[in-house]
Amino acid sequence: MFENLLFEKKAGIAYVTINRPAVRNALNSATMKELRSAFEQIKDDDEVRVSILIGSGDKAFVAGADINELATLTAVGGTEYSLAGQAVFDSIERLGKPVIAVVNGYALGGGCELAMACTFRISSENAVFGQPEVKLGIIPGYGGTQRLARLVGRGQAAQMLVTGEMISAAEALRIGLVNQVVPQQQLLTTAEAVAKKIMANAPLAVKFCLEALAWNGATARGVDLEATLFGLCCATEDMKEGTKAFLEKRGPNFKGK
Repeated sequence: MFENLLFEKKAGIAYVTINRPAVRNALNSATMKELRSAFEQIKDDDEVRVSILIGSGDKAFVAGADINELATLTAVGGTEYSLAGQAVFDSIERLGKPVIAVVNGYALGGGCELAMACTFRISSENAVFGQPEVKLGIIPGYGGTQRLARLVGRGQAAQMLVTGEMISAAEALRIGLVNQVVPQQQLLTTAEAVAKKIMANAPLAVKFCLEALAWNGATARGVDLEATLFGLCCATEDMKEGTKAFLEKRGPNFKGK
């Protein structure tokens, strides 16, 4: 079905693996189109509750964009290239279902941007993060300047962006770029354990949490959105089941309705 991705569904989890190990899973235009297609399928599949995004091999999650493509861009072509990539990453960020980035090895440039577009990030101890675009005479083009500042703060983001320096998994955890750092051999099982915790919760409540988190405007408007989504939750069968199960001291049986 895909040339540059591996795609598998199992027990409510969709596994999307970027499969270009010979080039450390670099993102070319064909891979970006396949990513968009894969996540469109996931969005429309009610059986999928959580996605796990992986890079194949033990060298890299994604080592960056395809430099051969970048080197040919003009001003107009560069803008179009950036907008197309932003649209793909926005679709992942706004999927309505959690996407866990499982980061092993290099997550640089577009790879770091891809990880940041996911709901959260679980990293192996050997992971390396960075936005080294300034070393190529460009800036991040897939939303990296915006997401990095939101995740780690303006000062930390500015330092990473203008120095182009790489940071370790431990430093990424310290500044808030990743949520967890685990030994390499525990990486996937840790992500799957988190996915199972998510799937034990009400699907619509999870979706509405993500919708509220995606709000980037004024706080006053954000809390208005939160109140609206809270009200929508109160009209669901899952809310009635969840509160009833709590009062009856039993586990809930959520149906996503």
